[in-house]
Amino acid sequence: MFEALYADPARLEQFMEAMSGISMGNFVAFSEKFDFSGYKTLADIGGATGQLSTIIAARHPHMRCRTCDLPEVQQIAEQRVRAQNLDGRVTAEAIDFFADEFPKADVITMGMILHDWNLENKKMLIGKAFRALPPGGAFVAIENIIDDERRQNAFGLMMSLNMLIEFGEAFDFTGAQFAAWCQEAGFSRSEIIPLAGPASAAVAYK
Repeated sequence: MFEALYADPARLEQFMEAMSGISMGNFVAFSEKFDFSGYKTLADIGGATGQLSTIIAARHPHMRCRTCDLPEVQQIAEQRVRAQNLDGRVTAEAIDFFADEFPKADVITMGMILHDWNLENKKMLIGKAFRALPPGGAFVAIENIIDDERRQNAFGLMMSLNMLIEFGEAFDFTGAQFAAWCQEAGFSRSEIIPLAGPASAAVAYK
């Protein structure tokens, strides 16, 4: 699916626009609910149009953000950053998050990224986030986090089923699963911050 999207610039931009619409409420809620006072830099991995980075930079003037995605997306992100007059405070960078290590930052974010992959790749990405963060840094996964009893977040459960059907081995996850994977990677503690609707920010601290 992703290979086909990235091979067609028009379809890719259309897909990015759709994802931006879906994510807007969650990203705004995260920018309001997370305490950024102790941090200065952020790298959004798989940042697409740069939406999360621009929202955070606009609300928190002390933050410097990097939106990181494949080269095919970089130009789209650069255009969006310029349109919001955030040049210099938000930069768009090319990264292949499977092949490359993550850039160093105080906060590493991933919006609707981890659920695209199987368990092995989820753990690999969490490990890269851990290595990129300083002591006290935070890794944030914005997802439709399923409640630990798997009884309340019906949307998250249905999304997980959808991911499994589409990709064969991708799945959404509970807060307890996220905490266990992050502890295995070396993080000291984690928390869940409810956002808009069924989505939450799962946060792990180094």
